[in-house]
Amino acid sequence: MRSVIFDLDGTLADTSGDLIAAANTCFRDLGLGDMLDPATDAATALCGGRAMLRLGFSRLQGIDEDEVDRQYPLLLEAYTQAIDIHTVLYPGAMEAVMALKSSGYAVGIATNKPAALAEALMRSLGVRDHFASLIGADTLKVRKPDPAHHIEAVLRAGGDPARSLLVGDTVTDRDTARNAGVPSVLVSFGQGRETVLALQADAIIDDFADLPGVVARLIG
Repeated sequence: MRSVIFDLDGTLADTSGDLIAAANTCFRDLGLGDMLDPATDAATALCGGRAMLRLGFSRLQGIDEDEVDRQYPLLLEAYTQAIDIHTVLYPGAMEAVMALKSSGYAVGIATNKPAALAEALMRSLGVRDHFASLIGADTLKVRKPDPAHHIEAVLRAGGDPARSLLVGDTVTDRDTARNAGVPSVLVSFGQGRETVLALQADAIIDDFADLPGVVARLIG
């Protein structure tokens, strides 16, 4: 069965506002105030919790990796408490998913967000049941860009890894696809079009309405 596996943050949903709010909770608790701006730091937010912590610390006292490690679980705790205040699905995301399913593709999710948080978010958004699989950062012993992360998402969705592709938004997603020997489709909404163009993915889309046609071209 042909399969399309989606990244979550920055691909299916704009989660940057809630991620930045969680990071700023950590900075405020340290007496540093809000170190991140939702308007200008969204791209970093979509690269993960540690990336946000590093950016915030770099603006004041320099990056201390031990402090990043100490704050990371506190960030996850804050995020768990307010996971869907600002988060929204990107326009057309679910319409594209449903179009793919109606054309006979299996669909799943491969994210480097912890699995429990990804499950909670997708259920809160009311769309979890539309995806046949969800592999999180801690589901396996490896995470993206290890190809096993993508392959397991395909297999759990009932698909054939040789007839699959990965839809994402970052270099991690592109590298995951390359490591798995499958095409990558990157969306321009999360990281910005110029950044995504430089990654030289197999395809780039600016609108989810274009995805079904791109998928058909790349894997039939």
